Amino acid sequence: MIAQPHPQLVGTAAKADRAPRFVRWLAPTRVAYWLSVRHSLASEAVAVLVLYATYEAARGLVVRDRRVAVDHAQTVASTEHTLHVFIEPNVQHAARALPGLLTLLGGAYLTLHLSVTAALLLWLHQRRPAVFARTRTTLLLASALALIGFIAFPTAPPRLAGLGIADTVSGGHVDLNKGVVSALYNPYAAVPSMHIGYALIVAVALLRHGRRLLVRAIGALYPPFVVLVIVATGNHFFLDAAGGALVAGLAAALAALLTRRPATARLVVERTQLGDRVGRQSGCLVLGRG
Repeated sequence: MIAQPHPQLVGTAAKADRAPRFVRWLAPTRVAYWLSVRHSLASEAVAVLVLYATYEAARGLVVRDRRVAVDHAQTVASTEHTLHVFIEPNVQHAARALPGLLTLLGGAYLTLHLSVTAALLLWLHQRRPAVFARTRTTLLLASALALIGFIAFPTAPPRLAGLGIADTVSGGHVDLNKGVVSALYNPYAAVPSMHIGYALIVAVALLRHGRRLLVRAIGALYPPFVVLVIVATGNHFFLDAAGGALVAGLAAALAALLTRRPATARLVVERTQLGDRVGRQSGCLVLGRG
């Protein structure tokens, strides 16, 4: 006699089978497996673009309470005074003394954050496929963790905190506070600085996987240059940068756990799929016998 599954189990299997495909693919085991392996360039590009657009939209929709954000910025400045590291005005003054330097740094602030990160992902995907998944996953997790900081501690940048630090980026054809640029850009999401978070992830990848001395040298110099960019342009405090470094470190640790054993994740997914098929077949058998 063939054992018949409990009717409740049959109903559960049937409901799972009727669930939309995209819901089934959001199961934790499937998500972990997807993150742990490298996919086609087209699939990776679409996924990263969609997730980053979602991140920017959520970042831009964070409640913009100027008073609270400015208070938080002044708290950061006060903390830096206590630690004797509040030198952002001095950095900007020194940069202003060199003709054209602030214009260069402003352009770098607007362009390097995404272009360098995208170039790194493309390079890893094509030239270092074995390590691509971990770096991509680190970037995605860092973005998710940063959103928590933006929501929990909205902070104005130094240029908007009444600290005597100028906005050197806005002007001419670019205004960070008005128009199209400000539609998604949230000036009160300064903590943590993901310019630094992304820069450190890029640097680690170049230092660990670059085979030429020039590539590793670029990796070593990139984060200090980004610190100069964000501070001299009045967009971040040094403590913002420290927060970005902390987020990058936490994301790297989590990504290492998720991507350590892709074969194990694949096995879990395959077992889940097998269980779904067995459940459906058992359900069909019971219905047939009924």
